[in-house]
Amino acid sequence: MVNDGGQLYTMEGVAAGLIMLLTAYIVISTTSIYTPGDTHIPDMQLEQLGSDVLAMMDTPNAKDDDKSDLERFIADNNSDGFRAAFLDYCNMTAGDTDDLHMSASVTYRSGDSVGEYQFVGADNTWTGRESAVRVTRWVQLSERPAVLPGVSIENRSQAVLVEVLLWRA
Repeated sequence: MVNDGGQLYTMEGVAAGLIMLLTAYIVISTTSIYTPGDTHIPDMQLEQLGSDVLAMMDTPNAKDDDKSDLERFIADNNSDGFRAAFLDYCNMTAGDTDDLHMSASVTYRSGDSVGEYQFVGADNTWTGRESAVRVTRWVQLSERPAVLPGVSIENRSQAVLVEVLLWRA
């Protein structure tokens, strides 16, 4: 009383099992999907890096040192030195250099008005479509910075806001 009906059910079961195993393999072996919720993480890391670099530059080098490097760069209007030091501290990598770019501005108060001047200009890689992060730091100046054309900062101790735009090109 054995017939061919049982063999058909066995083949159907084996095929269904193979399909389930193949489906499980495909689901497990797929890579994770980059969701829009994860896109902000590199920007947050870049912002933290820039904030740490500004904080480090605003710390005096020695116990007897009365000014930090950041204060010296602003007071002497040394924008080239600031750019080189900032990007050097940001690019502390083991191997190739990181492709970071920056621009910086200084905001000050003179009397009842607030002014701003471009401290470090953006290079020719800036198109406006880059995902730039903004990093700021208040710097206490003990005296008026070096003479800048068109900038009327009062000759007194004051806090100025250094604002850095940082991006990867």
